[in-house]
Amino acid sequence: MTSTAAAPPPPRAYRRLSVEERRAQLLAAALGLFAHRAPDEVSLDEVAVAAGVSRPLVYRYFPGGRQQLYEAALGSAADELTLCFSEPPVGPPTERVARVLDRYLRFVDEHDTGFSALLRGGSVVETSRTTTIVDGVRRAAAEAILSHLGRIGGSGPQSTGPRSAGPRLRMMVRSWIAAVEAASLIWLDEGKRPPAAELRGWLVDHLIALLAATAATDEETASVVRDLLALETSDGPAGRLAELVIPVVAEAAHLLPHATAAD
Repeated sequence: MTSTAAAPPPPRAYRRLSVEERRAQLLAAALGLFAHRAPDEVSLDEVAVAAGVSRPLVYRYFPGGRQQLYEAALGSAADELTLCFSEPPVGPPTERVARVLDRYLRFVDEHDTGFSALLRGGSVVETSRTTTIVDGVRRAAAEAILSHLGRIGGSGPQSTGPRSAGPRLRMMVRSWIAAVEAASLIWLDEGKRPPAAELRGWLVDHLIALLAATAATDEETASVVRDLLALETSDGPAGRLAELVIPVVAEAAHLLPHATAAD
């Protein structure tokens, strides 16, 4: 009598990973740990376990140990974060910025503890190289926002294409980027409240308000604002903010010089 038991499945063929694939695997494992714990609290043993490899293999790819692995993982995260600011120049500018912020806040949400440790500094693995990586993300973010304002970040006249941003406009955008970072950290401290969509809306309003305030005393920014408003819609972020703010501003009419003179 023959057995009817099913034959065991053939063993799965082992595929040796390429150098690039293995490095990517180790970086992904490290990022998963750095995302939710301070970098100096993560050991190479934990990275090895998360990647399903041996500790010597981790050292083979990152002979500099945790510091080298952290810097490589940070560079990978920086590339991902920089991509958050990439947005086609289509549609009203404030709606583009809203989409950028949606991706940015999603990244912050998914890398909460690591993001906080990264921007707050003070980690034992923080070096001039890690600081350079973080500053590179900030510069890329500022360049991206300036591009949505119809300007480029470098100084000096341009014969073709977008004009270079002047010092006031560049300072304003960099100040807004710093405010976005600070708000993100506070958001994490507050248990991710308010909801991300509400925070995003407030940050877009913040950018519009900064543009308006700067335009009041800087002709270049005033020109940028005029060009942007021509692209905005009544139901977009700029239109909704105008509907809310104009009645409030109207209450300040008595502060205008002609109003004082009339009294």
